[in-house]
Amino acid sequence: MVISKSKILYTCIIITLLTIIYQYGRSLYMPIINKVKTKETVESIKGRLSDQVHTRLRKNLSNIGLQDFPSKLSILAFKEEEILEVWAYAYSDYKLLKSYPFSASSGTLGPKLREGDKQIPEGIYNIEYLNPNSSYYLSLKVSYPNAYEKQKAIENHRTDIGTNIFIHGKNVTVGCIPLGDTAIEEVFTLASQVNHEEIEVIISPRDFRINSEYPEVDHVTWSDELYDLIKEKLSQYTKLPE
Repeated sequence: MVISKSKILYTCIIITLLTIIYQYGRSLYMPIINKVKTKETVESIKGRLSDQVHTRLRKNLSNIGLQDFPSKLSILAFKEEEILEVWAYAYSDYKLLKSYPFSASSGTLGPKLREGDKQIPEGIYNIEYLNPNSSYYLSLKVSYPNAYEKQKAIENHRTDIGTNIFIHGKNVTVGCIPLGDTAIEEVFTLASQVNHEEIEVIISPRDFRINSEYPEVDHVTWSDELYDLIKEKLSQYTKLPE
């Protein structure tokens, strides 16, 4: 069998290209390969981080009378103060376990109304799921939009009200709540120990427990109604130890 010069040349070119890609393109393809090969699960993150997170939080847990991770959690987030609080259930009540500063913020005070408005939403939610393979290290999916927000959107003839709101790591955001990587390790690990769907998440424009004045929100006629609901919920969480 006679092999043509063109086929030999074509084969040599292919081999040369593959050699170049292998030698010099590793920075491009290896992260992709590694991500596929090392795909994390909630359980793998939990197994890797639980001991060190427990050590970091030992004093906080002891302050509220716990030795182990709590069985129930609530999360409170305040946009004006740029603070997220994790509350743990201990001895028939929720107690403040730890506070975390936002590592970045976006938007202004007032609810989220549409996709792309860069607003952190305001309302009462739960955690839909934990994402151990987030582009922002680790993340917790917030159940925005909730039934109240969907109804208000219908009443106001708004569509495309947005989705995909997370509490996550890193220090960038266009409407989510970033905490940085160390903090999200703790929040993610705490959430992985409980039924995440039962984690109540309250996102408020400000901490109404210390400043009861409602912010004025342009073009939103129902903001006071929303803030009444949030304020009532927040009253169930009285600040104590950390």
